[in-house]
Amino acid sequence: MTSKKELQIAYSLAIILFIVGVLSYAFAAFSAKAPELPIRLMFKGVAGKVLFDHKIHTEDAGYAISCGECHHHPGEDEAAIRACGDCHNFLEKTEALPPACAECHEVDEIEDSEVIKRVDAFHSQCIGCHKENEAGPEKCSSCHVM
Repeated sequence: MTSKKELQIAYSLAIILFIVGVLSYAFAAFSAKAPELPIRLMFKGVAGKVLFDHKIHTEDAGYAISCGECHHHPGEDEAAIRACGDCHNFLEKTEALPPACAECHEVDEIEDSEVIKRVDAFHSQCIGCHKENEAGPEKCSSCHVM
């Protein structure tokens, strides 16, 4: 049988380790600063998944593309750039604009046919840029992974 003193030591050690664990978790979880923009994004489409790396596309050592070349709204204000899916995620045509589009556009300014699906918007923009600038992969299997 264990003595009362040994049980106290065991319980004290367990409590100390629990507190250290909680503090370590809290420090790690709350001290990390989120990146200013998403570094890598995984897009899913019919042709498979595509991993998009912002760093390769925007840094001078990569393709050196400015944000405005892909994100066409709201122009020069990079701080107000919205996710593409905010507008390009509506599969059904409706009379109302997606909420994100309505922030900048009037209903009569955009026809429903102009708001294409996100997958189509990405594909036309990405493949066009890769072929036009001869930068990066051009074969489907280079980007698309099943």
